[in-house]
Amino acid sequence: MGLDKKAAPRAVALAACLFACLAAVEARADEIVQGVLQLRWGDAPHATKGGASSPAQFEAWLDAGPGRRHLLDVAQAKRAAGDLYALANRRVAVSYGMRANTASAGKVMSAAPADPVISAIVPADRVPQRALAAGQDGRVMAAAPMVGSTRWVTLMCKFADMAAEQKPRAYFQSQYGNAPGQLGHYWSEVSQGAIDLDGSSAHGWYTLPKPRSAYVATVNGRPRADLSLLFADCAALADAAVDFSGVQGVNLMFNAELDGSAWGGGACATLDGAYACTRATWNPPWSFNNLAPLAHEMGHGYGLPHSDNSDGDADTYDNPWDLMSDAWRRAATDATYGLLPKYLNMFQRDRLGWLAPGQKRTVAADNRDTHEIVLDAAGPGDAGGTQMLVLAMPTQPDPYRTVVYTLEARRRQGVYESALAGDAVIIHRIEDYGIARSVDTDTPAADFSGNEGSMLKVGEQWSTPDERHWVQVVSETARGFVVRVGPRTRAMSAPTPALLQGGTAQRAGVAVGAPPPPVVARSAPPPVRRSRGCEAVPRVLRLPMVCALLVR
Repeated sequence: MGLDKKAAPRAVALAACLFACLAAVEARADEIVQGVLQLRWGDAPHATKGGASSPAQFEAWLDAGPGRRHLLDVAQAKRAAGDLYALANRRVAVSYGMRANTASAGKVMSAAPADPVISAIVPADRVPQRALAAGQDGRVMAAAPMVGSTRWVTLMCKFADMAAEQKPRAYFQSQYGNAPGQLGHYWSEVSQGAIDLDGSSAHGWYTLPKPRSAYVATVNGRPRADLSLLFADCAALADAAVDFSGVQGVNLMFNAELDGSAWGGGACATLDGAYACTRATWNPPWSFNNLAPLAHEMGHGYGLPHSDNSDGDADTYDNPWDLMSDAWRRAATDATYGLLPKYLNMFQRDRLGWLAPGQKRTVAADNRDTHEIVLDAAGPGDAGGTQMLVLAMPTQPDPYRTVVYTLEARRRQGVYESALAGDAVIIHRIEDYGIARSVDTDTPAADFSGNEGSMLKVGEQWSTPDERHWVQVVSETARGFVVRVGPRTRAMSAPTPALLQGGTAQRAGVAVGAPPPPVVARSAPPPVRRSRGCEAVPRVLRLPMVCALLVR
């Protein structure tokens, strides 16, 4: 955890300020610190043709009050929380333990002092009922449902040394409208009516008290925006005219580039005379000129992480089936609002409470039967049918690390999905504490998953890598597809291809569209259970969920 100390050299102090004043109390072992968990994602604009995308940025902070912000080690925080993203913008308790330093030679204990490490992160606010329950698929349902009115406020702020105002206030106000192609309509449709943006409003332009150089400095050779200072100064200018009570999020619009990224997550500042925390986004002109990247940052404000594809590289922006991965490609366009947001993957919609119980179906890990299921694509006029099919896998000792596969139908239809790569069943692998990766059956996996390998179409079949589940798309319906799911038999002499497609199926000696292989009853191995106490955790945190998190 980095902290700003007055005794440090001026250069170090200035660098620390760029991280929104890391100043805080030094964390110690066996200490519990409470505050609001802020997660922030930085997203670069879409790369030009032939260019490489800039890597995504991710930070985790604990805001314990004015001037008391802790920068959290991301890897430690993910392990300690189980589902870190479900706790975004919530009050949490962070417990620190001690990890001794060891010398590399001969594994002899070093004389250096031990480092405090994060041992647990748990909610300190009201815990949703579903937060302690494991779903039928074996994963912990840790996210708090996001339902009801989520009012956002847009604040337009210009740097003191830059007079340009790219868009009028009326443009930003209209972004929140409920007509097709506007944010109010999009979030209502993608959440199936679970949330709305009623009462959202836009204000500005306000002139910031400092030039751009005071907010964006160079750190380690790269520009770095002081997001907390930008939020505080912009909000202070609007405080007299804007009612922040009940606001769920603040979209900040700036009249010039920040540090090469748009940002989404959370921020804290004095609002309506009181220190408060809220969802927040930071948008340069290229972000607010298109609704797709703006909606992507709002998704981060709702606590949604990046999605990805399955090519294994460090680029998270290569899944065009999901707004929270590639917001730019395969997106519909609008003459006023530019690129429009596409839908989120079904797993992320479910974690926010946007799927009704009847719209989700789980096939158990030890399934012995063949099921034929009508899988409907989400969209206008939803009839309440199955929209997400979950293929459960063996439960891991740490339920947060249990891997599952999800199937959803996607159709080129409506305002937001008309530019998709095709009509197909899309498969996601859920892993890494809740990251959804689209499955690409090409070998090697394509860098960009708008390819045939990412789409399961009529007559094609696929099985999970361990051949526990077998899936075939039987036919197409007016709203989606009929899929057949069952346990998979192993071939006697050679492995069966994961996906049977076109000519590849003939080369494998298996006819596309053939009936499923004989069902062989097979039980999943019992989950491995390890017993570990909570002795290392302070007594106040010895809750069932904490103990489950410590089983590694």
